[in-house]
Amino acid sequence: MKCDLCGKKIEQTFLGKILGSYVKNKKGKKHAVCPDCQKKHSMEEIKKLI
Repeated sequence: MKCDLCGKKIEQTFLGKILGSYVKNKKGKKHAVCPDCQKKHSMEEIKKLI
């Protein structure tokens, strides 16, 4: 899986969960966000960029 902001590959745990989080946009679609982008941007900025 790739980050929807930077395009970097997101690692997964052995159970198949991503090491990052999902952020929903206004329409309810989920977007994967890597931990690096979460550190760089606030949640408000992430929602605007998606």
